Amino acid sequence: MSGVAIVTIIIGLGVIAWLSARAKAARLGAASPRRSGDGAPPRSLLHSRPGYHGWYAALWVALPALAFLSIWANIMPGLVTERVLESPAAASLPEDGFARGAILGEARNLAKNPGAIAFDQRSQALVEPYREAHRFYSIGGALAAVMLALAGAAFAFTRIRPDFRARTRVERIVMMTLLCASLIAIITTVGIVASLLWESLRFFSMVNPLDFLFGTKWSPQSAALGYGNDDAFGAIPLFWGTIFIGAIIAMAVAIPLGLMSAVYLTQYAKPAARAWLKPILEVLAGVPTVVYGYFAALTIAPNMRDFAAWVGISGASSESALAAGLVMGVMIIPFVSSMADDSIASVPQSMRDGSLAMGATTSETIRQVLIPAALPGVVGGVLLAVSRAIGETMIVVMAAGLAANMTLNPFASVTTVTTQIVQLLTGDQEFDSAKTLAAFALGLVLFIVTLLLNIVALQVVKRYREAYE
Repeated sequence: MSGVAIVTIIIGLGVIAWLSARAKAARLGAASPRRSGDGAPPRSLLHSRPGYHGWYAALWVALPALAFLSIWANIMPGLVTERVLESPAAASLPEDGFARGAILGEARNLAKNPGAIAFDQRSQALVEPYREAHRFYSIGGALAAVMLALAGAAFAFTRIRPDFRARTRVERIVMMTLLCASLIAIITTVGIVASLLWESLRFFSMVNPLDFLFGTKWSPQSAALGYGNDDAFGAIPLFWGTIFIGAIIAMAVAIPLGLMSAVYLTQYAKPAARAWLKPILEVLAGVPTVVYGYFAALTIAPNMRDFAAWVGISGASSESALAAGLVMGVMIIPFVSSMADDSIASVPQSMRDGSLAMGATTSETIRQVLIPAALPGVVGGVLLAVSRAIGETMIVVMAAGLAANMTLNPFASVTTVTTQIVQLLTGDQEFDSAKTLAAFALGLVLFIVTLLLNIVALQVVKRYREAYE
């Protein structure tokens, strides 16, 4: 029996339990009216509405059965394999674990896909035992889940009575479900940090942390070839490339364009124009970064190289920090514009009217009243945009190159932290070498910097935010 079928059956049982429990609670409420002393109509003695009793029964039917199925789905493959290995057809399997696993995997694939081709004849002999074992444990798991659902329904029906607090129980289950959902993000973050710390500590046991944080030479390939780890993992060129592209060039594009677009949309644009222009601007945030990367590599980068040659700059690369930074700045514009738009729009209209009444022009009102009043939100948006920019990968990989250079020349090829992480973890890697573990150390540094930028942005908005009535 397929998983979809058994889940459908359990959901159907839950619906039946909901209807039956609700009907039973309604009958109990109608049979036990409570008389009021002021002559009002009699009221039911039910503590909770019938619908809560229905939900209580449905949850007792569905939750235990679905939890069992999720656990059984992880246990069943091992049980199936053990049953197949106990069959006479498995006697011809080799002793080598890798070869045995390959044959069992092929037999499993043949059992699920009858039209597949067998490359090893020994796997063909295991197809029928595998099907029988899978059928046996599938039916057993389905029956156990159904019995568990029926047991849950029987337990829930014994609790239905007029004084039962079904609403409290149901709301508690919903609250616990919401709590578990909120904990997923926290647990995921803790897991990411723990894995980064563990692998980074392994890396720093091979490489001096001071050499990593303050070294000026980045050459992990030389360390991989056996030339030693000394002076091979200096990450300063990567940090500079990240700042140069993401925090300088990209922000030089995104901040003025984003702020000016927010000012236009909030102060000058007519409602009809704003209704069209703002969604079009925000479409930029939804374009995949690989599309920006193609645009930067195929269009912007060659034009930047030709422009450098035209103005007399020699040695301009077809992969440059300027090309990546310009396109990244365009990608970040919606982040800056949206935050600035919200901050400017939150400034009361009375402040703008008062400035205009004092004789100030519209541009003077914007410069001297609206922008200062909205500055905390604008600064917070800029910091969040910076944290988004320094974590960008595809644009830099496709347009800025892989050379770890410390240069102020925007037409030269540079690289960033995220680009090197991709390069270090691409292909078959050994996770006991400093070359591969360096990616985790870079990821830890990037995580800390991004976290600090987000904390600073939130603190700026919180501390300097003005509350207007």
